[in-house]
Amino acid sequence: MFAIVKIGGHQYKLAPNQYVYVNRLPYEEGEKIQLEEVLMVVDNSNIKVGTPMVEGASVEAEVLQHLKDDKIIVFKKKRRKGYKVKKGHRQPLTKLQILSINT
Repeated sequence: MFAIVKIGGHQYKLAPNQYVYVNRLPYEEGEKIQLEEVLMVVDNSNIKVGTPMVEGASVEAEVLQHLKDDKIIVFKKKRRKGYKVKKGHRQPLTKLQILSINT
């Protein structure tokens, strides 16, 4: 059984007892949340596709921790001009554990 869920503008394929990293969500650690934007649910051979969301379907998840992703270095240079810029970025993430898929 799995579901396609929209979280923060991104789509994720989720299954029970799975861990997933998503963009930072405004919930506390240890809090249980309901993800209501379910686009598709597959249960064995039974497939439900929403238009655009599946009616009455939800995914229950638990917020495990908030963390930052690895640093990404952005380096720009124009040769013979003396132009160099170095910037770094760390994306804030939330780690979720998927508890159940409700249809």
